[in-house]
Amino acid sequence: MADPSTCLLELRGICKSFGGIQALRGVDFTLHEGEIHVLLGENGAGKSTLIKIIGGVHQPDAGEIRIGNVPVRIPNVRAAERLGIRIIHQELVLAPNLSIAENLFLGREPCRFGFLDRGRMFRDAERLKTELDLPEIGDVRTPVGQLSVARQQLVEIARALTGALRILVLDEPTASLSEAETEALFAKLRRLRSQGVGIIYISHRLEDIERIAERITVLRDGRSIGTQRAGNLDVPQLMTWIAGREVKDRYPRPVYQPGEVILSVRNLQAPGVHNVSFDVREGEVLGFAGLVGAGRTELARALVGLSPIYGGEVLLNGRPLRLRSPGDARRAGIVLVPEDRKREGLILTQTVGFNLALPWTRLWARGIVPNYTRRTAIIRNAIRNFSIHPGNPNQSVASLSGGNQQKVVVAKWMEQPPRVLILDEPTRGVDVGAREDMFTIIGQLVTQRMAVLLISSDLPEVMNLSHRLALYRDGRIVQEGPAANFTPEAVMMELTGAASKGKMAQ
Repeated sequence: MADPSTCLLELRGICKSFGGIQALRGVDFTLHEGEIHVLLGENGAGKSTLIKIIGGVHQPDAGEIRIGNVPVRIPNVRAAERLGIRIIHQELVLAPNLSIAENLFLGREPCRFGFLDRGRMFRDAERLKTELDLPEIGDVRTPVGQLSVARQQLVEIARALTGALRILVLDEPTASLSEAETEALFAKLRRLRSQGVGIIYISHRLEDIERIAERITVLRDGRSIGTQRAGNLDVPQLMTWIAGREVKDRYPRPVYQPGEVILSVRNLQAPGVHNVSFDVREGEVLGFAGLVGAGRTELARALVGLSPIYGGEVLLNGRPLRLRSPGDARRAGIVLVPEDRKREGLILTQTVGFNLALPWTRLWARGIVPNYTRRTAIIRNAIRNFSIHPGNPNQSVASLSGGNQQKVVVAKWMEQPPRVLILDEPTRGVDVGAREDMFTIIGQLVTQRMAVLLISSDLPEVMNLSHRLALYRDGRIVQEGPAANFTPEAVMMELTGAASKGKMAQ
């Protein structure tokens, strides 16, 4: 338990503006030694700006920073690192062309006679992986760009835990991690806390907060709404603090009125996918629960033609499909909303309108003269129907909050809605209010008789939003049935393989 007398970090009256927009308005914040202090707020509340000031990325316009009751100035990231501050940002800052080992020791590579000692670097990386109990990272010689988002997240975490550490800041560290990986991370954070490290933890997953927080500070519109001991705030009150309004239902399962089978998968074989079979009906949410590396994303990629299919078949309304490209899948009526919206779902250098109109070029750009009236109608319909804010089609999509970016990724496919929508981690890195909006969108699409495949590492989310649940392990469905028939404990036993080990022991 943190000792209030040992204040490790104190921020007093921190203000910051960007081009006339006030991001922080006199924020106060304290962090004690050996404390896990959770920082909450919707996208745009000022959380990322605040931690970038702590990490030396931004300089405050006003206010004071104290470490150990001594005023300090943090002019850059290197200065923050010298003070023992490490930050794991929500947007990963890895070098994709370098190996895992090279990323772990970037800037402090081991040398021998003035030259990089690769052998030692790889050995040190393997030792670090073992010490941190992160076998999921895999071969440390692998280029980071070949890893899934979840495994890249683990590399980022491992890099932050090297070297002298006094203050650790984590921004959405479990967004792509499964329950088992999340619990392993929490065990590491508790160990660091016992060693006197102060931890600032940012997350939109309230289940995480209930399990790990000691104190909670909520930001809204660049101001501190208040700080409380974690035990003094119940979840409804906390959600009201964050959103500034009552959030009625954390996981509103869509009404279940299943129709005919739309998509049938029979003995599918693809990279990371081994003899997978399932059906999904119109008006149904089929959830896929699995650990990081289980192969759920690989399944999604195969179903939209991004990965080759080696065997088996995919049928839409009973008719076999040849899925050689995403274009084949889209023409058949299957669309994927990818896990990494910024790298695979959006063109960040373009506007909101450009991204929304791009899939429908064939509708408005036929002939010599483009039909800009049709293009404008497509964009306006998407913005209105999916409540994208701000609703300016000429605004850069990169400037939107994570929740609104995710709405754009979904909305851009809905001018002519698909028959099957695959959602891979649809609420990754979005706040409480945006999560509620996304759940509402899923419910509306299901009501319109769409079939939804939901992939989520958030176990309560996938269990409560799905009508049926498929438990996925090692590229296979190991169990399937009505979601209401599963318990979290039974799901985790199956996903980790503990259930089958227990049966073998008997």
